[in-house]
Amino acid sequence: MNVDGTDEPLFAAFVAVDWGDKKHAWSLQPANSEKRERGEIEHNPEMVAAWAATLSTRFANQPVALAVEQSRGPLVFMLSKYEQLHIYPIQPRAAAQFRAALVPFGAKDDPSDAELLLDLLVHHRSRLRRLKPDSDQTRLIQHLVEGRRKLVNERTRQSNRLTAQLKMYFPQLLDWFDAVDSPLVGALLQRWPTLEALKTARPDTVRSFLTAHNCRNQELIERRVDQIRRAVPAVNDRALLEASQAMTEVLVELIATLRQGIDSFDRQIAQAAEAHPDFAIFDSLPGAGPVLAPRLLAAFGSQRDRYQSAEWVHVRWACPHFLRQTFHEWAGHSIGFCDWARAYYQLQ
Repeated sequence: MNVDGTDEPLFAAFVAVDWGDKKHAWSLQPANSEKRERGEIEHNPEMVAAWAATLSTRFANQPVALAVEQSRGPLVFMLSKYEQLHIYPIQPRAAAQFRAALVPFGAKDDPSDAELLLDLLVHHRSRLRRLKPDSDQTRLIQHLVEGRRKLVNERTRQSNRLTAQLKMYFPQLLDWFDAVDSPLVGALLQRWPTLEALKTARPDTVRSFLTAHNCRNQELIERRVDQIRRAVPAVNDRALLEASQAMTEVLVELIATLRQGIDSFDRQIAQAAEAHPDFAIFDSLPGAGPVLAPRLLAAFGSQRDRYQSAEWVHVRWACPHFLRQTFHEWAGHSIGFCDWARAYYQLQ
């Protein structure tokens, strides 16, 4: 029986694959033998498919237990399409700890990592969790929300670089506007990349520009026009100004592209989430909203039997950080929408 309480099939063989960038080392032990075999697979779909077909033919399509030193990734995705392979993903940290426990000092004749993974699979399989993929609809949302998070993180990284660049030659802009990655700031820098260029613009031109970019507060517009009039260039070094302008133009374009990509992901996520049969459950949670509801759906998945109780782990460092971040953010948002959440938070 597996750690998740499910029964396992009668395996014809046990295989362990040690992940590599270009080649993967494997070790195999038939179920009715103590003898082990070793080899390598090149990391490309054709070679992985040929290797999986060889296993299928040799063991007559019977179930094969396969340990992979990856919790997810290209190799796991490649192998998961073969029904006879029952995959046991092993976190690299767990594999490293197992190696340290068995060979604490290290030597040239130590067993390979594939051999150690095979030992873990053969002798301690009851402590491993077998991969049970979620439904196609759920996995689509999982991939989309994680992809969106990567784009958001990249936009933050590029925004920080733009902020650092502006601090050197155009720091006033950071005081005038709250969000350096906003479409307004991007459009302004594309039209007037330096304070010197901006000061040549007529006040009415600046007013029209701000109004066209959704600035409706006339008092704020006039204050910005006055700030531009009174502003003094931070530097006069032409070499620094030209280099900074060139970098700023690139960063503004990168941020605009990332913004468009995030908007595209938002549309795809909304469409995929609304089509999911469980979306109404997560959409009804207080404070979830259009961003967090799909993320919560992705976090819980469609394999609800994997949760044996409603008890929560208080702090767990070795966990998927994006999943933990999802629950933390939702808990924070729920305080403003749920009396119970607010009362519980205040009691802490």
